[in-house]
Amino acid sequence: MFTGIVEELGTVLSLESGRMTVGASRVLDGVALGDSIAVNGCCLTVVAHDEGSWEADLSEETLRRTALSALAPGSPANLERAVRAEQRMGGHIVQGHVDGVGTVVAGVPDLRVRVPAGLERYLVEKGSVTVDGVSLTVVDVIEDTFSVAVIPHTAEVTNLGGLAQGAPVNIEVDIVAKYVERMALPHIDHLREDRS
Repeated sequence: MFTGIVEELGTVLSLESGRMTVGASRVLDGVALGDSIAVNGCCLTVVAHDEGSWEADLSEETLRRTALSALAPGSPANLERAVRAEQRMGGHIVQGHVDGVGTVVAGVPDLRVRVPAGLERYLVEKGSVTVDGVSLTVVDVIEDTFSVAVIPHTAEVTNLGGLAQGAPVNIEVDIVAKYVERMALPHIDHLREDRS
């Protein structure tokens, strides 16, 4: 589990043959093989590390369902280690399981993102959303897009400040919204049946 509070802006060093190497420093403090580190909001497993970099294997599923395949050597990457029980929960509950790839419609400070069909139902004004691993608060939802206000600090210490119109971004909607829908759906279906 993650919080969506980016710890470090790392740099992609390579991405080839299903293996990503990321340059980093802070997230390597105390790292061990098998640890989880989120890269642009996608939970990856550390399979190798040395001073200044770490590696993760990317499955075909990960490459297909995320925007990680759009990264190239030199790309900035939002990095966050998995949360420890004794840490403060500064953002919201983030699993690192990307729900879809969105497209930037307008850049910061009023970042607007178009989401794949079906994800818009999980977005509500003042609700939580994760964009490339950054925990953000939804300002508004209009059809298949949502906006978030990105403060200068966040734009500076994450990759959000450099996102241009058309850029792909990883989107993770609030897990609580998905659970509520799952639990409520049978009751809603039952009410519909009673009315017909």
